[in-house]
Amino acid sequence: MDKYEKVFELAKRRGFLWNSFELYGGSRGFYDYGPLGSTLKRRIEQIWREFYVIQEGHMEIECPTIGIEEVFIASGHVGGFSDPLCECMNCKEAFRADHLVEDVTEAAGTLSAEDLTRVIRENEIRCPECGGEFGEAYEFNLMFKTTIGPGTGRQGYLRPETAQGMFVDFQRLSRFYRDKLPFGAVQIGKSYRNEIAPRQGVIRLREFTQAECEIFVDPRNKKHPNFERFADKELVLYSQEAQKKGESIRMTVREAVKSGIIAHEVLGYNIALTNEFLTKVGMDPAKLRFRQHLTDEMAHYAIDCWDAEIETERFGWVEIVGIADRTDYDLKAHARVSKTDLYVYVEYDEPKMVTRFVVKPNMAKLGPLFKGKAKAVADALKQLSEEELSKDQIKVTVDGEELTVSSDVVDFAEETVKVSGENVIPHVIEPSYGIDRIFYGVMEHAFDEENVAQKAAESGLKGAEAAEGVEKAEKRPEAVKDESEVEGEEEARLVMHFSSAVAPVQVAVLPLLTRKELADPAKEIVAKLREKNLLVNYDDSGTIGRRYRRNDEIGTPYSVTVDYDTLQDGTVTIRDRDSMRQIRAPIDGIENVLYELIYRGRNFESAGKPFNF
Repeated sequence: MDKYEKVFELAKRRGFLWNSFELYGGSRGFYDYGPLGSTLKRRIEQIWREFYVIQEGHMEIECPTIGIEEVFIASGHVGGFSDPLCECMNCKEAFRADHLVEDVTEAAGTLSAEDLTRVIRENEIRCPECGGEFGEAYEFNLMFKTTIGPGTGRQGYLRPETAQGMFVDFQRLSRFYRDKLPFGAVQIGKSYRNEIAPRQGVIRLREFTQAECEIFVDPRNKKHPNFERFADKELVLYSQEAQKKGESIRMTVREAVKSGIIAHEVLGYNIALTNEFLTKVGMDPAKLRFRQHLTDEMAHYAIDCWDAEIETERFGWVEIVGIADRTDYDLKAHARVSKTDLYVYVEYDEPKMVTRFVVKPNMAKLGPLFKGKAKAVADALKQLSEEELSKDQIKVTVDGEELTVSSDVVDFAEETVKVSGENVIPHVIEPSYGIDRIFYGVMEHAFDEENVAQKAAESGLKGAEAAEGVEKAEKRPEAVKDESEVEGEEEARLVMHFSSAVAPVQVAVLPLLTRKELADPAKEIVAKLREKNLLVNYDDSGTIGRRYRRNDEIGTPYSVTVDYDTLQDGTVTIRDRDSMRQIRAPIDGIENVLYELIYRGRNFESAGKPFNF
């Protein structure tokens, strides 16, 4: 098994991930998060909230996961959110057509469906499943379609991203923030994409969790007030130029912004913030980089975009976060389709005298002439130039209909006025996180297989009990004398090196034996730890060594063992997962010790008296 298979085997066995609908044979692109997986995922999401809601002050909203068609017409998803699909004429299996030709052309991602069909046939590419021939490639829209209401209902779609809800709510958000730029909003929730052939576990799903932040900024000023926080932070950047050379570079955020590699301070700050978050939840910094989109792959709405990518054993570099400057594309698109102006009025420091071209439609005349269309006609007139308005018969288009307006119903002129501000359509900076992909990255980067005997030797360990002499240990046949002997002849230790910040179980409380005199104080410790809001697992099943191994596999940072010495001197053994070292510490105040180990970064050796065996 490669590492991907090992991670998934452990994930299924220990209750992190299960195939959805397994009872009925399953369905690709869907996974259930088990008890530990759901907890791990929620902890990742909560840390994200701490970063963006608490620290950055971007308040969270929650919008429906079903959207009406007009929203996705404006966003471009109805007309352009598709992938090229190709179906095997023999087994009927569907594949991404551009993925089928990746080995024969470097331009796979830019080819039309017709060109992809030609390349497939010229190169005699066959179905990977059965060897059959492919039919013609065609564009397949990835949105799940539904109807809203009974009968034919109103056309709707399951949202393909969480972002659009924040754009649609822009006016409300602007008022909430008192029309003061910059401001931001976040949303964490489910999105849906009817992927053609998802075969990469939780890296490519049909239902997935996104955590997105939309930061609305003044396009005239993209400096960040807290830029110095990360200005000297060194990042691994795979810029457009670096990609030509095939080698990433290390550079501070300040240097990258100053040299123009990163477009501006707000984007640079959010790239660095993303780096801070990903390392906190447990990504290996040595397997993390930021790749800039190439010119030919940059989205039509973006002036700069960077992907946070992690290195995986099976899939290579995988995008898990996108950080883009979306310009004013989204607000303009929704303003056009909804026929509602979306802007923020920005006051000047001092009023200015401004000469401007002013168009004044005569509503008293337009009303009787155009009835319910009068306002739309007036708005259309305001968009015309002086030359167009100077004609005797003025042409305007309203709802696709060309109308003729007499010149006597509109006045226009240049006039100089004192203005206190102007209407600004904000640009949007968007960090977009794929939580499921981050979840898998945390799992793979945490996964490790260790030789127990070698690890014990490196740590100076010779047993698993208090150092009270071999003679005393030998009197307890149930005691584990050597961590390397825990699983008998099996020396491999599977361990998930989760950060304490995200571990789904933070402390395991283990009575040495299943006897009431040991179980009672162990359960009292459990109660104390839960009062500190620590995630605790009480485990009394099997030998103490096997319980250590179970907790190593689920990534529990610390184990507390209650033994017979506890009854005599009121102390317990705390075991550190990563080093397998152990200390004795008093029960009194044990909850504070473990809280400080988990949340305050307290040194393990200082938490009690360390010992060897």
